[in-house]
Amino acid sequence: MEHESRRQPSDRRIALLIDADNVSHSKIAAMLAELSKYGTANIRRAYGDWSSASLKGWKDKLHEFAIRPIQQFSYSSGKNATDIALVIDAMELLYTQRPDAFCLASSDADFTPLVMQLKANGHDVYGFGERKTPAPFVNACTTFLYLDSLGDNAAAVEAPAKDQPRQRKKASAESPKVGAKNTSKTADKSLEKAAVKAGDKSLAQDSTLVTILRGAVEAAAQEDGWASLSAAGSAVKRQAPIDPRNYGVRNFPALFAATGLFDIVKGENGLSYVADKRNRDRTGKPGG
Repeated sequence: MEHESRRQPSDRRIALLIDADNVSHSKIAAMLAELSKYGTANIRRAYGDWSSASLKGWKDKLHEFAIRPIQQFSYSSGKNATDIALVIDAMELLYTQRPDAFCLASSDADFTPLVMQLKANGHDVYGFGERKTPAPFVNACTTFLYLDSLGDNAAAVEAPAKDQPRQRKKASAESPKVGAKNTSKTADKSLEKAAVKAGDKSLAQDSTLVTILRGAVEAAAQEDGWASLSAAGSAVKRQAPIDPRNYGVRNFPALFAATGLFDIVKGENGLSYVADKRNRDRTGKPGG
């Protein structure tokens, strides 16, 4: 399986399996766009009882995005036969089609053992679901993204969620606009300043997030106490399926900055570095 992890995104084959009973059809385009970062979803299947009126909105989307509907009748009242059909197909695909990765779109924690089994066989598993998705399923995935975080980035910033109005509004006002003649350095600083003003209090109080971010910086730090932002971001992803957009910012530099708990500077080599403000042993600047 090792050779698969080194493949370029354009070469990686992803099996997208959708629990239509638990996912809105309105997010299909956004999900496919997100998956394009990791590979091509050349296997696309949606599971449900397609005779049910509750799935009526799905039918046009199936044709539009070339998703194969898998009919599953409910044989017993109160039992979810759709889940069983999806699990059976996933295991069959694992040993027959051998995709490079899987994507499960559902908010149902019953799929957690399936995710663990797929990962044990050396496959990345990307997850999509609603905010109500139980933590075991979220944490089992390689990467998990809440569906309300998907879509046009600008729209998401301008139309904040009720629980984060202050954070997203300010990030939108101060982040660099598309087409503006900013250098990458200016853009980075603008975004970081917006993030610090927007979410330092709320994010700094998220003990789980802070623990993960600090652990990532510590894991990636050099002897001088500074870690490159790219290495720190990768270390975050190795710990947990965190996507900065779930916190109202665009990327990891902005997420680190938004907590107000880290120092972020540009090194002489043009790269960005991050250090934990609590670390009194770090040098004054990277390489210093």
